[in-house]
Amino acid sequence: MSPAPAGGAATPDLQTVEAALHLASRAPSVHNSQPWRWEWQNGVLHLYSDRKRQLPLADPRGRQLVISCGAMLQHARTAFLTLGWGTEITLLPERERPDHLAALRFRAGPELPDAVRIRAEAIPERYSERRPMRAPRDWSETPDELAHLAARFEILLDVLDENARAELTKMSGRTAALQRYDMPYQAELRWWAGHSEQSTGIPERALIAPATAALVAVGRDFPQPEGAAAPVDRTPDAATLLVLSSPADTPADWIRTGGALSIVLLECTVAGTATCTLSHITELAQARNLIAGLLPDHTVPQLVIRAGTAPGDGPRIATPRLPVSDFLVVR
Repeated sequence: MSPAPAGGAATPDLQTVEAALHLASRAPSVHNSQPWRWEWQNGVLHLYSDRKRQLPLADPRGRQLVISCGAMLQHARTAFLTLGWGTEITLLPERERPDHLAALRFRAGPELPDAVRIRAEAIPERYSERRPMRAPRDWSETPDELAHLAARFEILLDVLDENARAELTKMSGRTAALQRYDMPYQAELRWWAGHSEQSTGIPERALIAPATAALVAVGRDFPQPEGAAAPVDRTPDAATLLVLSSPADTPADWIRTGGALSIVLLECTVAGTATCTLSHITELAQARNLIAGLLPDHTVPQLVIRAGTAPGDGPRIATPRLPVSDFLVVR
């Protein structure tokens, strides 16, 4: 059972809002940039994108920024349900303010479904597994289940076959080669990845050595962590590749992609399947066009996800998060 709202209140109190957003802040975001801002005003919770945390070279349109905010939005809805509050969402409520992504209004939540509770419990456990993975276990029915969950957001989920995987591997290599000698792009990447402990970005301890990264043919080339050892196990990555795609390429589609990403990653975590979101493959138009040609419905590819069985050794590192006070404003 979900906890009942105290005293028959019509909206959650500030302490409940802060607790929900603290949990929801574990949502995935491009380079752990956490590009969201929330405002709590008159019992309505408003989600805005934070353009100060946009990646202007990797993400000039703000597509990945909005997808990240969409993932945070769905994480927040999950967190509020566990605290006894259902939510009604209005997407893009102000046409003249494209940074205003959603408005949440509250109602006393229904009985908490076990599936939602379990996914909420998985929020702190989810992390990005950048190392090579083995194939996912007990996988036969999982893709259909994940596709069903993604469809709630009007997003399609497809599994790439081996032929498509080979094509994507080639494209990933070409994309990496183009980006490797783009010095402004590399400077932006190094701004967000490989620093010492901060509240945003990817810390050095979460990166892997180039020799290990080379075994993940579709992975991103992150900065090399100092003192990183070469892998003992040279088995290439055997993770399954999933693609999230949308019927169009609008901000509303990006928000819904983030929602689908949230629920898919958490469902995989519940099932014991490790994941890693690959955003770099969809940064260039040429790569997105190639992926679209690999999809049965020729929809607009938004993200690729690696899903598999994590190596048994080594730490599973969660990246840091901003305190709620840094992204929540109370009016």
